[in-house]
Order: sequence, then structure tokens, then C-alpha cells
Amino acid sequence: MFQPLPNFGRRRALLGAAAAFVSFGLLLWWLLPLDEDSPGGRVTFSTGVKSGVYERYGELLEQALARDLPKLSVTLRSSEGSQENLQRVATGEADFTVAAADAVKAYQQAGKPGAARLRGCARLYDDYVQLVVPRSSDVHSVKDLRNKRVAIGQTGSGVRLIANRVLEAAGLDADKDVEPRGIGINTMPKALESGEIDAFFWSGGLPTTAVKELSERFEIRFVELGDLVDELHRLGGVSHYYRASVMPADAYPEAQHGTAVSTLAVANLLVTTDRTDAQLTEGLTRTVIDSRDRIGREVHAAQLVDLRTALYTDPLELHEGARRYYRSVKP
Repeated sequence: MFQPLPNFGRRRALLGAAAAFVSFGLLLWWLLPLDEDSPGGRVTFSTGVKSGVYERYGELLEQALARDLPKLSVTLRSSEGSQENLQRVATGEADFTVAAADAVKAYQQAGKPGAARLRGCARLYDDYVQLVVPRSSDVHSVKDLRNKRVAIGQTGSGVRLIANRVLEAAGLDADKDVEPRGIGINTMPKALESGEIDAFFWSGGLPTTAVKELSERFEIRFVELGDLVDELHRLGGVSHYYRASVMPADAYPEAQHGTAVSTLAVANLLVTTDRTDAQLTEGLTRTVIDSRDRIGREVHAAQLVDLRTALYTDPLELHEGARRYYRSVKP
């Protein structure tokens, strides 16, 4: 029986080991991004008000980016909300932000500085419009807010934009028919609890921590808004971005007691400008989609980020870097 020479067997074993080593190296190269290809530098992310979903989303996204893009340094800046966020990004004060689609359209229509340079990276999750009153309140519709003290959000917030539109759809003037209070979600709950205001508008992901905590210590109720969608659409303009929706019965269990609430919803967009590097934008968009489940464990609204719809960033043109990402994952 033929027996291979010992030296030949050793040589064959060494060649096999070398081939396996090369294959393993190629596999690592394929699976792991090379460090030199990882985008770096510094970016500023404009978030939102304290206790709001934008702020917490920004914090968790920063943690995800630290893992995925280790060369990138991210600075978070709180803000009054969508309108201020857009102004910062459009004028170069920030590089990325989250803003509601209606606020984006309003910024464009007003021809504000840098509006033409705004670009979308992803459609994220929906904001739900929440009109909150004490459970014992005599307010059962928006029309009942006449002559009431109503918190409508800070000047630079998306809440202010929506509240004014909702009041108009109900036949009320925010400056004449109600007593407006320009405060944010960080102070609205305490003001309602102490009796300083009779109601407040909020637009945010579900659940918003500040509203949830209020419901657990103070009896509140949500006023239904869904019946205003037709009138809102008749108003035209940014109101086109509002749609009828339902706040699930378990969003705020202590307040809803198993009952869903008819309301309005508007999409949130991840926004940048055409000045932002395409490779960086591609990497950041990838992290936003890939970290959905991790972020969603703490910001439940983020669980709704969907790859199938994320590229629809109307009214914004998709950034070239984000476009590259969606092409790379296209089935």
C-alpha cells in the first residue's frame, strides 16, 4: 500500500493551514469594518426639551454611534423642539437633528435661511398629538378650551406649530380665544397639577416620560382630536402632514384605563444638510436602522422605525449618503 513521504505530508498540512488562515482573514475583512474606513470627526446633534423623546433618543443614538463609529465625536444640544432644531441644522449650528415633517414643510414654505440645503436621512417614528386635561375637567373637545389657560409649547417647538393649527381647525384663535402659555413639556405637567393651567398640548412619541409620570401621580384625561383631521386638511399647507390616528390603550395605562384615544399623528424625520459628508451620513443612517431594537427598549416609539418606509422623507430630498445605505440593503 502506498504511503506518502513524511515531508510531503507536513508540507501539505502547512499549505492547508495557510489557506485556512487566509480564508479566516478574508472573512474577518468582510464582516468587520476596517478602522481606517470608519468616518471620524465631530458632529453636533440637536435634540429637544428635557424629559422629551427627542432628548432621550439622541442620548441612546450617541451610545450606538460610539460603538459603530468609534472615531466620531458626538455633541448633544438640547433645544425647544423641531423649529429650533431645523434652524440650527440649516444654518450650520448643528449637523443632525430630529424634526416633525410639518415643521420641515413650514420652514421650507417660509423660505428661512438654509431651507434649500436641508436633506432627509430617515423617516423615524410618529409623534402623537396629546391634549391633556385633569380628569375632572369640563373640557371634552378642543372648542371647550375657549377662555382656558392652555400651554401650547415654546416658541421654537413643533408643539406650538401643531397647537396653533389644531385650535384654528376648531375655530379658535390661539392669541384671542385662549390664554396661551409658552412653556414646554419639562414644566407643563407641574403647571397642570398645581392648577396654573387648565390644559396642555404635547406632540411626542409614545409614551412620553413626563406625561407618563404625571398620569401616575395625578388623574388626567386625553381629549380626542381625530375628528379634526378633515378640517385640518382643508386648511392646507403644513396641515397636510397630519393624519388621523389612534393612541393605543396601553400607552398611558393609568390615564386611559384600557381605552384607546382618537388623535392626530405626524412623522418625525432624521434631518441633515447637503453639506454633510456622504460616508458619514451613510454610516449614521445605518446605525439608526440597526440600533432600532436597542434604542426601542427604552424609547418605545423607536421600535416603529421601519427599513421599508425609512427612505420616504417627504418633504425632504434624501441625502446622497442615506441613499447609498438604502441601496446597499435593498433585497
